[in-house]
Amino acid sequence: MVTLADGLIVVAKRDCPTCTMLEPVYARLAEGTADLTVYTQDDPSFPAGVEGVVDDTELETSYRLGIETVPTLIRVEDGAESGRAVGWDRGEWEMLSGLRELGEGLPDSQPGCGSKSVEPGMAETLAVRFGDAKLMARRIEVTEIEDEIEACYDRGWSDGLPVVPPTEVRVVRMLQGTTRGPQDVVGVIPPNNAECTVEKVAINAVMAGCKPEYLPVVLAAVEAALEPAFCMHGMLCTTHFVGPIVIVNGPIAERIGMNSGVNALGQGNRANATIGRALQLVIRNLGGGVPGGIDRATLGNPGKVGFCFAEDESNPVWQSFARERGIGSGKSAVTLYGGEGVMGNFDQLSRTPESLTRSLAMSLRAIGHPKKAPGHDALVVMSPEHLRIYAAAGWSKARVLEEFDEVLTIPADEMIRGAHGVAEGIPESKAGGTVTKFRPGGLNIVRAGGSAGLMSAIIGGWGASGERGTDLVTKEIGT
Repeated sequence: MVTLADGLIVVAKRDCPTCTMLEPVYARLAEGTADLTVYTQDDPSFPAGVEGVVDDTELETSYRLGIETVPTLIRVEDGAESGRAVGWDRGEWEMLSGLRELGEGLPDSQPGCGSKSVEPGMAETLAVRFGDAKLMARRIEVTEIEDEIEACYDRGWSDGLPVVPPTEVRVVRMLQGTTRGPQDVVGVIPPNNAECTVEKVAINAVMAGCKPEYLPVVLAAVEAALEPAFCMHGMLCTTHFVGPIVIVNGPIAERIGMNSGVNALGQGNRANATIGRALQLVIRNLGGGVPGGIDRATLGNPGKVGFCFAEDESNPVWQSFARERGIGSGKSAVTLYGGEGVMGNFDQLSRTPESLTRSLAMSLRAIGHPKKAPGHDALVVMSPEHLRIYAAAGWSKARVLEEFDEVLTIPADEMIRGAHGVAEGIPESKAGGTVTKFRPGGLNIVRAGGSAGLMSAIIGGWGASGERGTDLVTKEIGT
């Protein structure tokens, strides 16, 4: 804390042409008042010939006073700031100092330079240096001879890929992405039921490689994963190889540069790649969801490192996925889906919605197993070219889903155990009737992908069945 004595304060640095130009002015102020203090940011010998120069190369005073530009002149009365002049303006300096004819022969005004306290990264550095960061997480000391990235591996914080070491400065910078307090509790992370704060999410977001502006999305994803309907604990324990897939809707997707187009489900976009990874690191590092431990997936899938993409909302013919799920217009949201890997449907020839629906249904029948129904969910990630076939025919998404229900209602005799020489299947007691491939609400459609290519993706899911499986969960993204 800086204690302010009544009088005048000047904050300056030698590496500023305006500051050095004003050396005669500082001398005049020193002669005209006994209560002048000059704080110098870069050179304790500057300015020369003025008593009361204070070394502020650690920048604490500049930080505490909120100095953004040097030179800055401040008048203090009764222990509080009563006036401030930023840069050089003769009239303002004369008014604050009570002296006339300051800076004879100098320009009437001249802008200053940026304060060293607001150089890139300095705000976070100074917040840590002077104890204002308010971080509570346990500190881990790493010796100078240790490699920081290897140290993170050694401590089990990695998903197998290098992580960004979560220094205090990086965590403070990450926390600037949200208005929420660092110690606000987000929830309890399974399976260890560890309390998770905003600060701890921020730490894992740093390790994942997120930017601060991604943090509200990560927080919403963590909150969605903790909803009982999503069954995150069960998803970890099952031998099924699903993981949480994060689908982002709304203005924030464009604002943070997410990919909903070419290669939307692949690599190359920082936001897509790191948001999903941050969620998985929270589950691993706070909840203890470690493969081979509580995570019992027989095979897993590459998306368990992190799977996140934005929906393509450019074509208004259909409502966004989030709007369908109750999020208001203009709002941003995440939806979590418990999904497997990606299976392609490469229908290049269908030109009617009826043909395309039957074609996609053929791929959908294979989800889980062609002779299992219902049980597994499915998410169709529809490309723009396939969407245009439905749009040209005037089909709404609701109609498409109704048509899927019809073509995916299957004679049970085709699917009973032993049919077609395959032991797997539904019980023989179902013979003579029909079965639907998906439970109500178990098939969903989102839009993404490049504008060229008559192909869509299908992602199988761990559909809810009694106490097993997961439901879609949508959360509005806050600030």
